[in-house]
Amino acid sequence: MQATQSVQPSSTPIQPDIVVRLDDRVRLLSTLLAATDWNSKAQARHLHGIHTHARGALKLLAPYRDHDAVRVLQERLDKNTPLEALFSAMLRLRLPDFEVQGLPGWMTPEWIEQLRDLYQRVDLPGWWQKDSASWQAALDQSKRALSDSCIRPFLEAFVGDIRETLVFVPNIAFPTDQEVGVRLGRELIAIVPPRLAWGDSPPWPFDDDAATLYRAVLTQFGRMLMVAYLHRHADKVAEASKIVLPVPEAFQQLFPGWQEQFLALFVAGIVAIYLEDHVSPAEANAFVLMERKVYGMALLPGVISVLRRYLTERQAGRYSGFADFLPMFPKQVRVARRIVSL
Repeated sequence: MQATQSVQPSSTPIQPDIVVRLDDRVRLLSTLLAATDWNSKAQARHLHGIHTHARGALKLLAPYRDHDAVRVLQERLDKNTPLEALFSAMLRLRLPDFEVQGLPGWMTPEWIEQLRDLYQRVDLPGWWQKDSASWQAALDQSKRALSDSCIRPFLEAFVGDIRETLVFVPNIAFPTDQEVGVRLGRELIAIVPPRLAWGDSPPWPFDDDAATLYRAVLTQFGRMLMVAYLHRHADKVAEASKIVLPVPEAFQQLFPGWQEQFLALFVAGIVAIYLEDHVSPAEANAFVLMERKVYGMALLPGVISVLRRYLTERQAGRYSGFADFLPMFPKQVRVARRIVSL
């Protein structure tokens, strides 16, 4: 069977904001993870049901756990190479000819050939085609769920004009329990699994809960865009970081360093604001409650009020951009924390 193109010909922009598409390079790595210990470790962290396609990948790749392509990938996982780095490297391939450009040192020509051997030996294009209905359903569901989004203008209020293309790639293989954000050239890519259900039940369809997808894309796009924005405004970051953020010790352990703490607070804050304004206050409240429970973000309501104040004052012309407001952020969060705790 002929291999499919890296980007599905059915990929179409649902609006200027977000492009929803499938990508064979993402599918290649997400399928290859099935032959590693990724799933067993993920299940040990949190027992959860997985998509039927992911279960099929486990069965399909089981005889190839000792293949050299899998061995090298397992070595990277054992060295705690972030998934973002692995997907970023894989997205530099061109399928089906496996031409490469600008790859990291560990991704040797030998491994590329080993990868090609596994790709052909298993006939991954044929398997994806055989289960094309599942992939098409994920694509269609994602397009429906994101069809009314206005992510780009919302984020531009914080980071200025967004010149990158925002890309959403639904993933029904692995990882099953987390999304991945990758910057590649002029694209920001969010690779997102379906929402997990309770216990060992299969995950929900992508369009069952648009709020979950909004949270995922705002988290990934918002973080990548703000990281670049902070880099462009390093002087403002240096000024702001002189004031310690009022976060508890447990939060500091999860997010060491001022910038990581700021990014975690900022992303959670914009997700809550977007959910309240574009989905429902109930969804926003549920998100805030979960963030407080899981990450100890007791000051998140204060962060939300500070970010809303920025949006209001920017609209009134007080700030030309978030960089002007950034040195005020830790001061106002400290004040907001005291007010919220009263």
